[in-house]
Amino acid sequence: MKIANLDVFVLKTPLDQPFAFSQGWVHQRSATLVRVTTDNGLAGWGEAFTQGLEPPEIAAAAITHAFKPLVLGCNPLDTSVLWHKMYNQSRDYGRKGSVLAAISAIDIALWDIAGQFYSQPIYQLLGGAQRTSVQPYATGFYRLEGKNESQRLAKEARDHRDAGFRAMKVKLGFGVADDIDVMAAISDALGDHSIELMVDTNHAYGRAEALSLGKALEAYNIRWYEEPVVPEDVESYKALRAQLCVPIAGGENEHSTFGFNHLFQQHALDVAQPDIGSCGGITAIRDITAMAQANGVMVNPHVWGAAVAQAASLQILATLPVTNHSLFPTEPILEYDRSDHPFRQKLIDAPWAMRDGIVNIPDGPGLGIKINMDVVDEYSLPTA
Repeated sequence: MKIANLDVFVLKTPLDQPFAFSQGWVHQRSATLVRVTTDNGLAGWGEAFTQGLEPPEIAAAAITHAFKPLVLGCNPLDTSVLWHKMYNQSRDYGRKGSVLAAISAIDIALWDIAGQFYSQPIYQLLGGAQRTSVQPYATGFYRLEGKNESQRLAKEARDHRDAGFRAMKVKLGFGVADDIDVMAAISDALGDHSIELMVDTNHAYGRAEALSLGKALEAYNIRWYEEPVVPEDVESYKALRAQLCVPIAGGENEHSTFGFNHLFQQHALDVAQPDIGSCGGITAIRDITAMAQANGVMVNPHVWGAAVAQAASLQILATLPVTNHSLFPTEPILEYDRSDHPFRQKLIDAPWAMRDGIVNIPDGPGLGIKINMDVVDEYSLPTA
């Protein structure tokens, strides 16, 4: 079996209601998709994570010009061989960002092919499922105006709860005082301490402000404090972890086993959050998980992408071992972005949904999804 072709699709659609996180305004949703086809008719899909402000054409160009020539004619089952071939070829100009996202997309597609070839879900190829369902948490609380939206965000928290979510992640990073007002309003609105909260400032602060906010967060039922400072500032991650009782999370902007190895060596994280669409794909997250396990760090994948990345994350969530074994361990949970994103639900023929507070992990071959090509054609833009 050989790789016969590789197609790249850049999807974009404007948002009727733009929204903000701490780093800027999001005016459109986008996705960079890859379809790898083989000479015996199999087709695997992958997705490169496009960050909120990232043009999807960057990863698309890397896929088309840097990596497509490397993988054509190769055996798609050689997932590890091809990962290292792509990484080593691009090491001098890659290692991070959109180049690793491009590798991630191809890698996910290769694993999708492998699952179809062996008629098994990807989690089975990785050693089996630790779980067949997962609790989702609602990601939301984006701003429509900027500051002074605590009451609207409190209502959003009630809406997530009423929709069946028992965990939710609050976007902060709009000034420490404003953040504290938001958390107080959400806590008062929920009233139910069984609702688990996470917070994410998207690295809006330096160490002093991050510490000030972290001290205030200790009053709430916080599962983790995500990206308190910029990803380059590993020393501040370490300092915050030492000074706060709230677990420190990060890693959505880290890449490959090499990047995560540095974070683990520095004891910078309680929770590692590799994004499967940018950390290096399934091959990389498998190895990152092994390193995290050896260092006592919980892995909980970040996912803000479209349906392909979400499907890949579900396959990984099935396989994750608990970090600290006990009769009642802390289980990983699924990031379930509740913001407007047509490429999440429309892109696949049978989108999954939360039922009775859980999402079932697809058990079909590969990613366990079927792409709706009408949606791909409707939103695709030409790629060079």
